Amino acid sequence: MTGYGQKSVQLSTGAKIHIELRSVNSRFLDIAFRLPEELRSSEAAMRQALTQGLRRGKIDCRAVFEAPQAAPALPDAAAAAPLLAAESALRAIAPHLTPLSVGEVLRFIGSAQEAHIDAAEIAVAANTALEQALAVLIQARALEGDRLRALLLDRIGQIALHAARARDIVPLAVERQQARFTARWEEALRALTGVETSADTLNDRRLQEAASFAIRIDVAEELDRLQAHLQTLRALLAQGGELGKRLDFLIQELHREANTLGAKSAALELSEISLELKVLIEQMREQVQNIE
Repeated sequence: MTGYGQKSVQLSTGAKIHIELRSVNSRFLDIAFRLPEELRSSEAAMRQALTQGLRRGKIDCRAVFEAPQAAPALPDAAAAAPLLAAESALRAIAPHLTPLSVGEVLRFIGSAQEAHIDAAEIAVAANTALEQALAVLIQARALEGDRLRALLLDRIGQIALHAARARDIVPLAVERQQARFTARWEEALRALTGVETSADTLNDRRLQEAASFAIRIDVAEELDRLQAHLQTLRALLAQGGELGKRLDFLIQELHREANTLGAKSAALELSEISLELKVLIEQMREQVQNIE
């Protein structure tokens, strides 16, 4: 499932840790980190937190460490003395060397006086930022889950309507087949004998043909199983939770019943319904891959 979450935490020294989490669809949990050197030691704890909070998806975790903006260092003769003494000694040996600038001296003093940032504080701040970003990401994925649930319920409703149409079409198809057989039978007898066949003989053969045709196109069992799978899907979507694998299995079963319906079809309407079912089921299959 897709989603995005980001949070920032500021340390006591003024430094800031910013974490972004991006999630895209994947059947498995795949976590990739892009961390600065200051947070390398926190990667294992961050991975554990993400693994506990998520089950599926390709997760990209990006962290940024912003060092505190140090105030310009004031000139300090004691701090600058070692540097100036070293400069004098070097220039005595190599007069061609360029003298140190004021900016270079100030940078030396500033680096010597730079505030120390505790590694433990960095780890705690990183964990806090990650947990907050993860909460935002989970909320975003939950919203997408609601949208996918509504989409799947819509497809389930359409499949149920097509299945109901199929039930109504079967007896009508049998009646049409009876009428076609009667007309062809009478036409064949007239061509061969020139006389009309008896009503009893014609009725018997018509019933036999109708029974044989009805058996061939009987899809009651397939439609019953299809309806049962749809009921299970509705129940699972209402239940919520980690449903990806179970939904994927039911989608396979729906596709199996739609294929059988198409294979048994001896009427154009049933063939069209089978195709419509396959289209809807394939749309559901694509979305089920995204559900956690």
